Amino acid sequence: MKIPSKPGRVAATLRSMRKKNYYSARPVPQRTCVACRQVKPQRELVRLVRTGGGDIEIDAAGKKEGRGAYLCPDPACWEKALKGKQLEHTLRSNLSQDNRERLEASRRQLYKELTSAQGQ
Repeated sequence: MKIPSKPGRVAATLRSMRKKNYYSARPVPQRTCVACRQVKPQRELVRLVRTGGGDIEIDAAGKKEGRGAYLCPDPACWEKALKGKQLEHTLRSNLSQDNRERLEASRRQLYKELTSAQGQ
C-alpha cells in the first residue's frame, strides 16, 4: 500500500490500515518436539540445552546459552527421546549415563509438578 505524501492523509491512511487489520498481533513462536515431531507453541514445550561443558540440563526460563532441543511434557515423549538417538542428534552430543539419569529424575519431578497442578 502506498503511503500518501500529504501529512493530513498519512494519519487517515494509517487509521484505515488498522481497521483492515494490516497490523496484527505478534506471532507465537512455534517449536517441534524432538520425540513426537508435533509442532506446538514454544511455551507448551520443555527446553533442554547442551551447555558449553557438554552437560545437558532443563532450561526452565528458555534463556540459557547453548544448543537447545524441545520436548513435550508428556512422559512418553521423554522416554522415547532418552532411549532413542533423537535427542543426541538434535543436541549434537552424546548423552552420558549420568546425563540420562539426571534427565530422567528431572522428568519425574516435572511430571509430579504437572499432575499436582492439574489436580488443583
